[in-house]
Amino acid sequence: MAQSIIDPSRLERIEFSNDEIARYSRHLIMPEVTLEGQKRLKAASVLCIGTGGLGSPIALYLAAAGIGRLGLVDGDTVDFSNLQRQILHGTKDVGRKKLNSARDSIREINPNVQVDLYDTFFTSQNAREIAEPYDVIIDGTDNFPTRYCSNDISVFLKKPNVYGSIFRFDGQCTVFAPHMGGPCYRCMFPEPPPPGMVPSCAEGGVLGVLPGVIGVLQAIEAIKLIMGIGETLIGRLLHFDALKLKFREFKLRKDPKCPVCGDNPTITDLVDYEQFCGIPEAKAAEVEEALVPTLTAVELKAKQVRGEKFVLVDVREPFESDICRIPGARLIPLGELPSRMSELDSADEIVLHCKSGMRSARALKLLQEAGFGKLWNVEGGILAWSDTVDASVPKY
Repeated sequence: MAQSIIDPSRLERIEFSNDEIARYSRHLIMPEVTLEGQKRLKAASVLCIGTGGLGSPIALYLAAAGIGRLGLVDGDTVDFSNLQRQILHGTKDVGRKKLNSARDSIREINPNVQVDLYDTFFTSQNAREIAEPYDVIIDGTDNFPTRYCSNDISVFLKKPNVYGSIFRFDGQCTVFAPHMGGPCYRCMFPEPPPPGMVPSCAEGGVLGVLPGVIGVLQAIEAIKLIMGIGETLIGRLLHFDALKLKFREFKLRKDPKCPVCGDNPTITDLVDYEQFCGIPEAKAAEVEEALVPTLTAVELKAKQVRGEKFVLVDVREPFESDICRIPGARLIPLGELPSRMSELDSADEIVLHCKSGMRSARALKLLQEAGFGKLWNVEGGILAWSDTVDASVPKY
């Protein structure tokens, strides 16, 4: 039997109303849970970083289960593109702070839960102050600076970190807890990948129900740690393939040379995680990449109205063009551009666009290097076209 992370002395002051007994009755009649286990849940505090795809099922199920205190960290607002997977939020919440709609949903599920809101992003400046009061830290984010930050503060504070990640049809889950004999995130990934190498869900997409599976697994692991039941995922990584509907398990070992939890750690305090993950350099590269001849969407429309002669090239993928397109655009995906340059005439004036302007800026650079001279990039891409020229064009 696993040992609960909750000090037994904290259970002495825990009481339940008759309504709570009825609410949790299906727990109380389980011999693995009983009133003792439910008291541990009520005595426990969990910090959930992020209230998006993973944070939604995590927060909802932990609240329903009877966690006494739930901390939510998020500085974002609800967008239409969130609703396909972020079930804490509804259509009426678009434009609201995610924390506010999350709080309202949790109160509807279980008004007995204390909900603490942190309207910010989790960084080295606030991580220790936010995380210190909680028993378990759950990472529900999809960016590397936060993952390394949540890992490191969990190691320093000796708190279990329940990790989950999702992308397209794949997800994974584990528990990092060096103080309980397992590895930490840096044991798996001592260094982050180069910026842009691993796309986010916003860039690569995610099956809407996938975070429901992984988020629920994270909630289960938190509950097991609190109750002290079953075998946790400490030292095991669970991978889920939604297309094949298969789970695979991989063993994880603590790295004695880990810079944070190893025998001779070299990182003993929080660092600048954006700097560590190369975010400033990536932003500088984006700025440099953006220093190309540009047209606004309104200027592009004016050129069309005037009947000017130019070639409009869309460098998005075919499935993106199926969603929406600018009239008259020729589709040449960025990845195919080097082999299809012969389809373009260097004597022509060429205007390039993509979704937001970044890929088309890279396409413009490729054409410049190949000797093309009359080139323009549509600033803001088809999103700007939708915002400023034709609102009937859907945004994705």
